[in-house]
Amino acid sequence: MKYAAFDIGDVWTGVALSDPMGIIAKPYQTYQTKNLFSALPALFEKEKVESVVIGYPKTMRGTESEQTKKIIQIKERLEKEFTNIQWILWDERLSSKRAASLKQARTKEEKQQSHAIAAAFILESYLNYCFLQKNS
Repeated sequence: MKYAAFDIGDVWTGVALSDPMGIIAKPYQTYQTKNLFSALPALFEKEKVESVVIGYPKTMRGTESEQTKKIIQIKERLEKEFTNIQWILWDERLSSKRAASLKQARTKEEKQQSHAIAAAFILESYLNYCFLQKNS
């Protein structure tokens, strides 16, 4: 099963993909969030994605913020538009900071790529969880 992960922001959405076996996560691309819905049919067709993990931005206290509510609304729209995809919310706390710690973004392109890297961290965390569940 091939997975994608989204790190959805107000302006940019980072996307990561798994390998076909659902073991390895890697950064894929960054889209303007306003163009995300129009870009997804081609992505899903080309990459044969069956499930999408969406970064769920809880606060450090585990509560919901305004951004959390925005993400839930976007997820609900995605579920209605792409009914053949499984949609999963996954805790993303610190994924963006972890991505930024790899290398300080100096250019616009590097900043955009950092969103896809954050999505890869979200996906990696989810895939590790699934692996542990299968093997426990």
